[in-house]
Amino acid sequence: MKILMVLTSHDKLGDTGRQTGFWLEELAAPYYAFKDAGAEITLASPKGGNPPLDPKSNEPDFQTEQTHRFEADAEATAHLASTVRLDSVSQADYDAVFYPGGHGPLWDLAEDKNSIALIEAFLAANKHVALVCHAPGVLRHVKTPEGKPLVEGRKVTGFTNSEEDAVGLTQIVPFLVEDDLIAKGGIYSKGADWSSYVVTDGLLITGQNPTSSTEAAEELIKQLGA
Repeated sequence: MKILMVLTSHDKLGDTGRQTGFWLEELAAPYYAFKDAGAEITLASPKGGNPPLDPKSNEPDFQTEQTHRFEADAEATAHLASTVRLDSVSQADYDAVFYPGGHGPLWDLAEDKNSIALIEAFLAANKHVALVCHAPGVLRHVKTPEGKPLVEGRKVTGFTNSEEDAVGLTQIVPFLVEDDLIAKGGIYSKGADWSSYVVTDGLLITGQNPTSSTEAAEELIKQLGA
């Protein structure tokens, strides 16, 4: 089982002067779900190299058993420090792709032509695409072979407007994940704020928030029959 994980390379939180990036739990929890299931994992990002970590995700309130495990794992941290460039990967080499969130993807991966083409290629090859928290926002320009928005008529979830409001970034982010998925015709649903909530529609798996990371990864493993 070979799984590609795609991380953001974007580190600026709008014009706030604060840093953003990927959310640690959303990398660490799926990483170990896949690793413990025997998967071979490749980490990629638009710029390659060491992707930016959202510093808030490493504050004590947001640390978990899996984030501690990741940070104490020399192999994992070395893996993270040397992500491959997104434009160098091909869906042909993997069984599935997983996108961790964090706010960073709303700026770069949502608009990245390589990411858009990669997701379309995975689905065209009948392979699963899983995205969690803000990462479902990277589907905004992904199209079906007929040229329609990928999420149109599909069951999806993602970071809620109320969760974004709770972290005080509604006016900072380039778009709201919930609003965008609905605007593109997605059949959007959600659970209680900050609770694990995952939706599967065919090859597409989406999770609502950081808490949903483990469940989304486990659902992907289940779908792969691992």
